[in-house]
Amino acid sequence: MKRARCTCLRSRVIQLLIRSSQLLEVTPIVKYSALSLFADRFYPALSRLKDRKVTKNWLLHPIEECNLQLFALVSLWISSKIHDSPPLSVKKFKSLGDKFIKEQHYTMGDILEAEIVLMQVLQFGIGMSKITFSSVEDLLVQFKAIAQVGEHVKFEACMDVMDLLYENEEISVLYSSPEALAASVVVVGYIITVPPQRWEFPVLPWVKFVTSCKEEDILDTVRVILKHIFEPQADYYVANG
Repeated sequence: MKRARCTCLRSRVIQLLIRSSQLLEVTPIVKYSALSLFADRFYPALSRLKDRKVTKNWLLHPIEECNLQLFALVSLWISSKIHDSPPLSVKKFKSLGDKFIKEQHYTMGDILEAEIVLMQVLQFGIGMSKITFSSVEDLLVQFKAIAQVGEHVKFEACMDVMDLLYENEEISVLYSSPEALAASVVVVGYIITVPPQRWEFPVLPWVKFVTSCKEEDILDTVRVILKHIFEPQADYYVANG
């Protein structure tokens, strides 16, 4: 029961981050950098904290859903500061917090404090040189350059798959291997958006060659994605892909 509750909690916070990205109309790189900051790094790090000064901060002791929602918004703000020029103002995130976070009213000072706490938890390491989104984007550009069928692989479909993976904690661990996951997302995007009669392109061997990932690892991940997200169609897609 406790595990199910935690999974549901994480999913709700991720959904808030994604919804906020939509309302702010941020670019995909800002959105997925924020998801990487929060879901791939900050949230898992909370269970490994040893620094008493950090853990005793009121935003982490105890860790409430409303505080996690604040950290999700702060992750989006940090990402905007990394990728946007000029970045989104803190006032926009204050407004979103007032709208979506019902259990707690956060001031501008609280947002600034949450930014510092998040950075401390991450030990001030916020590099974004290698995230899954960037690898997916690069693969799609290359695919379109070498094969006409690449034009049929919908960027939006690949992003939808990435969002659903983030929302599902059980398979969000796939993000620990960005390049292999990116290859798998492109394969899934190909399967679900290209008409079956045009499945003549050897997409699996191609992504294996481009990424240097093992074909069996890519295929295993594709199966996991289809099973958990597109289960009714999984057997058909895998059998015919």
